[in-house]
Amino acid sequence: MTAVFVNCAAVLAGSVTGYFFHKKIHDEFKNTVYIAVGVFTLVIGMSMALESKRIVYLAFSLVAGGLLGGKLDIEGKIYAFGELLKRRFVRGAAQDAYGFASGFLNASVLFCVGAMSLVGSFKAGTEGDYTLILTKSVMDGFMAVLMTAAMGPGVAFSVITILVYQGGLTLLAVFIKPWVSLLMLSELTGTGGALILMIGFNLLELKHIKTGNFIAALVITAVLVLCDPLAGV
Repeated sequence: MTAVFVNCAAVLAGSVTGYFFHKKIHDEFKNTVYIAVGVFTLVIGMSMALESKRIVYLAFSLVAGGLLGGKLDIEGKIYAFGELLKRRFVRGAAQDAYGFASGFLNASVLFCVGAMSLVGSFKAGTEGDYTLILTKSVMDGFMAVLMTAAMGPGVAFSVITILVYQGGLTLLAVFIKPWVSLLMLSELTGTGGALILMIGFNLLELKHIKTGNFIAALVITAVLVLCDPLAGV
């Protein structure tokens, strides 16, 4: 778990630094940061989405996951949780609950989907190899600076998601690892990339997408791969 705590600390440090700039910069500079983060997010998302080897799985997971997530109102529940966090911890912040929860959601997705989170957690849990998670921590810390400068303090609370998700994977790595094939990694990375693309579209205000509702697509992707007879080939 040491590497997970380091990852959380890096995101917190980056968020504190970014919040200083968030409070100081005026709207024009803030919009510039939004655009820069949005474009960079699109680049990350596209590179990840292209990792998918089963394009049909990706398409089905997004459609079915979006419908299921909408039915369960996953995004609504995430925003309600964000509002609860804001009331409890940052009452004096000028940012509204929607903007706070948006930062929390976007950062959580960006920092937790992808091969580095999965493989890094497995290596940390089964081999005691923290290299990937520590490398990811440096990347997440710098990204937290930019995201917090643009989106505010909600980004810092993504450490809750990192702690639960990566910490859980690390602790359960011995039991989960046998189920994680190369195909599983590529498909989860591809689906995660599609979610990150949605974040980029939202940041650039190209289209408002309820990204949170599509989180269910990750579960559907995992189920599809587990049912694939060629997954271990």
